[in-house]
Amino acid sequence: AGRLSPVGLGTFVDPRMEGGRMNVRTRERPDLIEHVTFRGDEYLFYPAIPLDVVIVRGTHADEEGNLTTDEEVMKLEVLHAVLAARRYGAKVLAQVKYRVAKGSLHPKSITVPGNLIDAIVVCEEPQADHRQTSSWDFDPALCGDIQLPAAQNAPLPLDLRKLIGRIACRYLTPGCVINLGTGIPNDVIGAIIHEERLGEQVTITVESGIYGGQQAGGVDFGIGRNLSAMISHQDQMLYYNGAGVDITFMGAGEMDPHGHVNATRLGASCPGAGGFIDITQNARHVVFCSSFTAKGLEIACEQGALHIRREGEVRKFVAGVNQISYNGELARAKGQTMHYVTERAVFELRPEGPVLTEIAPGIDLERDILAHMDFRPAIAADLQVMDSRLFTPQHCGLAEHLSRNSSSDSQGN
Repeated sequence: AGRLSPVGLGTFVDPRMEGGRMNVRTRERPDLIEHVTFRGDEYLFYPAIPLDVVIVRGTHADEEGNLTTDEEVMKLEVLHAVLAARRYGAKVLAQVKYRVAKGSLHPKSITVPGNLIDAIVVCEEPQADHRQTSSWDFDPALCGDIQLPAAQNAPLPLDLRKLIGRIACRYLTPGCVINLGTGIPNDVIGAIIHEERLGEQVTITVESGIYGGQQAGGVDFGIGRNLSAMISHQDQMLYYNGAGVDITFMGAGEMDPHGHVNATRLGASCPGAGGFIDITQNARHVVFCSSFTAKGLEIACEQGALHIRREGEVRKFVAGVNQISYNGELARAKGQTMHYVTERAVFELRPEGPVLTEIAPGIDLERDILAHMDFRPAIAADLQVMDSRLFTPQHCGLAEHLSRNSSSDSQGN
């Protein structure tokens, strides 16, 4: 049993590369994933993983063990995990906040029927051990119980992360469905869209299954307030794999001259892929958001120009990425649109590889860009200087970019 999928081909999970191995111990083991050809097409075969015990969490459980997830901030894959457990005869344990009487729960609110659960544990200290997230023990807005009044939040300060997000947002088009990945995209792009009053023209999604609203950031990735919809993680990934979003905004660690991107092994840290590979392989347009260098980079935006106060110690444009999370050669072969956005330079993936297409005002091409790359990129003949409004605290004209992008799409059709 298992699943055939094209997702992962040409990346570190492909057994012809690393086979998903992340440490020395796993490199000594046989392949877990297989590369196969079926009816002339390439796939990876991911075998089902036998389970012994599955532990899930819910809000209420009645006397028959029926489980709800009313106060959870994401639907995730609770039922799917339980069904996988039953497939292998595994034990299912559920932690809940409340035990209620039989018949008191609406049948449509049941996430897992009681006959699928072996044991219920009621949490004795929910504020400590049954928190909604790392930051909140309970907030009714996070689970959709209430909608908060539209707040005029103070604009985010124009720092490095917001600047990168602003530059990336210029690729938005009217009516587009976008995905926000963890890091810079989730932390700032949604906020920028609301600041520029573009929320009605863009549908924001996150891989956890949420739509619209205002996304929480940092360690609370995947949740939000005033959401328009919340579906299961499993169903969201089916959508991403089956239809693909118009644009995904993703964080990135490094890029090489082939257009390969590493976001899964950063030095000694291995954050892993999450939904990164599924989403980036299927989106029509991938926009990577990254600082140009790392570790110590300091910038300032003054009078519509960018100034590098202190250069980062770690280069992100390298001769060869540490791990291939996104395969630039496969992306080029299928004609996928990809941009790699930094605070000072934008690269577009073209048939010849990454091409430098834009630089920030105030930036010197040789001193601030090429001198900090391990390879010399192709440079567009019409190399552009970015709009200076992006580098000022005021509104940066994203509505105009959206209108311009709409006109370009109309002419293209």
